[in-house]
Amino acid sequence: MKKLLVVFILIFSMSSCHFDKNLIPQESKTSNKKESDTIRIANDSLQYEVIIIDPGFNSWLASRARPRGFYSESFLENHNQIYAVEWNSRVLQPQRFSPNLYEMQINYDANIHYGYEVNYLIYNYFVFFQITNKQALSGFVPRP
Repeated sequence: MKKLLVVFILIFSMSSCHFDKNLIPQESKTSNKKESDTIRIANDSLQYEVIIIDPGFNSWLASRARPRGFYSESFLENHNQIYAVEWNSRVLQPQRFSPNLYEMQINYDANIHYGYEVNYLIYNYFVFFQITNKQALSGFVPRP
């Protein structure tokens, strides 16, 4: 099983195309009293999982993100590939882009079928990240 840690915010490991929609939101408090959201998606055998931990992401996802099914899976895959390539480029340029925002590379492989839910959450995390950090991973900051 591959494991990947991106920044301290997005963790996912992937090695399977099978996906069980097991979404477990958890909320906790961080030391500076900001609300921290944790969203975890995994299949039964835990061959891959997505864990997104970022203050406000869970509430943003519920209130501002487009609903599941709004985007096609190919749309999500294409955008995730573009965002991941740009993210990785920024990781490799710490003198130009904040290493506090872009700490580790994302190994998003366009040849692996991650399933709709994984792509949906990764895409929405990229959108959330760009809006909250005023970053444009594809030439402009997307609208939710």
